[in-house]
Amino acid sequence: MTELPIHEWPLPYEPRLATRLSTDIDMVVIHCTELPDLATAREYGERIRYPETQTGNSGHYYIDRDGSTHQFVSALRVAHHVFRYNPRSIGIELVNLGRYPDWDDSRHQLMTEPYPAAQIDALLALIDQLRTRFPGLHWIAGHDVLDRRREPAIDDPAVLLPRRIDPGPMFPWAEVLSRCGLARWAALDAD
Repeated sequence: MTELPIHEWPLPYEPRLATRLSTDIDMVVIHCTELPDLATAREYGERIRYPETQTGNSGHYYIDRDGSTHQFVSALRVAHHVFRYNPRSIGIELVNLGRYPDWDDSRHQLMTEPYPAAQIDALLALIDQLRTRFPGLHWIAGHDVLDRRREPAIDDPAVLLPRRIDPGPMFPWAEVLSRCGLARWAALDAD
């Protein structure tokens, strides 16, 4: 397989993120940005959300719809991308609308944008490279399986919505699992 070109584009606060050993990493987490484009995802990633550390929320890698791949955070740093699993995982964000801009509205919870073949091919190439670099990499999980918290919908607070449903129903799990060489982290294991 040809090596995937990765464009390094470190976030300004990357040096303030905790470091880790390569042996700490055993999982990749698949996300979708739920934003319209890579530029908006970058703006979101640059926002400071944790005043005590002057860091924000971001995945490690971002794959655009055309397959171009960008690294926002070094894999040897702990990025804030998934509740409870950050120290052991690498976050891979796929640019996709998801539920944008109505994430918290119970009437708009469908994710209908497909993931283009170029994006999935780049994801598989990235995972292949990561498996070579991190021999302990064994698991793959969707964000939805690892963060099962619920929050009130903005249109009806009596309705509790999942905080995360990405990568969503359009993600080709069967294809990815058949080609990535990683085992899927099961929902029962995440609770």
